[in-house]
Amino acid sequence: MHVTRRDGEDLYLTTARHDQQREETADITARLLAALVRSDAGERAILRALPSVFPWVRHLNAEESQEFVAELINATHDAAQLNVHGNLHRLVVEWRATARILADPELTAQLTRPWPDEDHGEVTAP
Repeated sequence: MHVTRRDGEDLYLTTARHDQQREETADITARLLAALVRSDAGERAILRALPSVFPWVRHLNAEESQEFVAELINATHDAAQLNVHGNLHRLVVEWRATARILADPELTAQLTRPWPDEDHGEVTAP
C-alpha cells in the first residue's frame, strides 16, 4: 500500500514476506556479481553489459569502469547484507556525474587544469 503524506515522505506498507523476497533478490544479485568478477571472463562479461544498464559508462575509461564495477559490487553487498540502500544510489549518482563531466570536453578541461601556485590563504568554516 502506498500512503501519500502531505507533511512528509510517502510511505509504503508491505508484507514481511515481500520485504524478505526483496532482500533475498538483492543478496543473490550481489553474490552473483561478486562471483562473476572473480574470473576474467566474468569481469569482461560485466564490463560488456555495463553500457546496457548504465549507457553513460561509455564516457569512463577502462580503469574507471573497473573501479565503478568494484564499488557497485560493494554497494550491492551493503544493500543486501546490511540493508543500507543509500550507498548504492549515491554511487550511481556520483559515477553518472563523473561521466557527465567527462562527456563535455570543455568542462573536463576546465576541471582538470592545474591550479595556480598562488596561495589564497586559509579557508574558513562556513
